Amino acid sequence: MNKPQAQTQKLGSKTKGGDIIVIKVGGRFFNELFEQSALKHPLLHAIDSLILQGKQVVLVHGGGEQVQTQLTALGFKTVKANGLRVTPFEQMPIVAGVLSGYLNKTLVAHSAAIGINALGITLADGAIAKCRQISQELGAVGAPVANDPGLLKQLIEAGMLPIVASIGCDEKGLLYNVNADHAATCIAQLLNAKLYLLSDVKGVLDADGVKIDELSAEQAQTLIAKNVITDGMIVKVNAAQDAADVLDAPVTIGSWNDIEGLINPRKPFGTQIHPYSDSVS
Repeated sequence: MNKPQAQTQKLGSKTKGGDIIVIKVGGRFFNELFEQSALKHPLLHAIDSLILQGKQVVLVHGGGEQVQTQLTALGFKTVKANGLRVTPFEQMPIVAGVLSGYLNKTLVAHSAAIGINALGITLADGAIAKCRQISQELGAVGAPVANDPGLLKQLIEAGMLPIVASIGCDEKGLLYNVNADHAATCIAQLLNAKLYLLSDVKGVLDADGVKIDELSAEQAQTLIAKNVITDGMIVKVNAAQDAADVLDAPVTIGSWNDIEGLINPRKPFGTQIHPYSDSVS
């Protein structure tokens, strides 16, 4: 299992993490967002409720499906190396335009429509993170290195919702496409925050189809070996495990439609994936 390419370089002073939540969503979220355009997505209403409860929230997003749709429409062919999508630097104007432009500003607009004061940014803004190229083979795919929490802290302390697109840059000014899980982990490091990796599934299910509230690293790998955790959930669990190990704290996998669970602290939400340093009985 590969560790996420998110590292700590300069964290600055610690922020109290109990009331800070970093929420990550991916491309599939935008499919629902556009379908529910008139009413706005339930997750945005949940974030509004969390803010009213005094929580400080950062929303991080990818959008690989939408990027791929636009690249295909423009005649670009997908190339993969070791199962990972290659992003040539000449495609970055399109990638950045979709992620930090259309998708990011759509989220800002939908948030504003229900009264959330949001600001759309990227990892490059305010030197939040520095990126390095993962490999020549993958092209403009970057690994974020946590750098400066100042801008994020100023925004959340001003009562705003930072909406962060997974685009970064290096010290030479080159733009990079960043895995959204790694981007969210990087931001959770900077803010000492709780991390929620959300999708359209409510959590990890056991062999009887019942949601599991928490898993140790060993338990998760056992369920994978027994084919209880399969297919796309393996990817989600491994991503959460990598993030938990980087943060040395539990990371939650849950559904962006489980609104009651997200806003009610007395109701179990999703599945907590614990770092290797923890044990769960």
